[in-house]
Amino acid sequence: MQMAQNKQNFPFLSDTGRVITYEYPFNERIRTLLRLEDLFEKTAYFAQEEGAPEHHTALLSLFEILEVAGRADLKMDLIQELERQRQTLLAFRNNPEISEEALSGALYEIEQSSAALLGMTGKIGQYLRENDWLMSIKSRAAIPGGVCEFDLPSYHWWLHRPADVRRSALEGWTKPMLPLRDAAAIVLRLLRSSGRAKNYVATNGQFQLNLGGSAAQMVRITVGVDEQAIPEVSANKYFLNIRFTKPPAGELKARGCERDVPFDLTFCNL
Repeated sequence: MQMAQNKQNFPFLSDTGRVITYEYPFNERIRTLLRLEDLFEKTAYFAQEEGAPEHHTALLSLFEILEVAGRADLKMDLIQELERQRQTLLAFRNNPEISEEALSGALYEIEQSSAALLGMTGKIGQYLRENDWLMSIKSRAAIPGGVCEFDLPSYHWWLHRPADVRRSALEGWTKPMLPLRDAAAIVLRLLRSSGRAKNYVATNGQFQLNLGGSAAQMVRITVGVDEQAIPEVSANKYFLNIRFTKPPAGELKARGCERDVPFDLTFCNL
């Protein structure tokens, strides 16, 4: 989810004006890239702070990256997608309607990202798995309250080191996986820019669209930030269904909107 008013405090929430944009991936690969994007941005955000609780949160996010990135084919998927996009961009060479400078910059970025991915050897995050101290923290963190000082005194000691020492350690543990972050960012940026928004209205909070078997990898739904409506999506290659519900206010079950809700809809596909 992307929300405008919190961009300065939380950089992983992108500014889209006075609107909220909800992104719904249609396949597991895009889900994985969106999760990685979110986790890398949270890790970077909390790692740059001063406090021990923030650095603890950054480390937990790094452990989540390790889990999400554990797919054996993730790196190769990204390399293949970057190469496909490179070939697509090369077809625009000498096109008078395309800026050669912008095109060269995009190609250079893709080539650098591909080279960095190819430079990653072994299983993703294996250097973290080989760190017994970090893995002891990771295993205890899965237990509610499992990282108290009496459980992990060495971690308690580390959290009392100077902020710049902790920050340097976090950067060192994160840096070898940054090629994944950069490649995912390129693919998601291209995916998001591939669609064009159209205006619709959900009558009584309900909307259905016949897709006619067309393929999409992600849909983006944008509503005004002051709209008291939250979209819930279900879709296949034939139909897209959106049900807007009211924001939670202590109810045990979400309640549907009973009014018309205007929104923008964007289909994204590489």
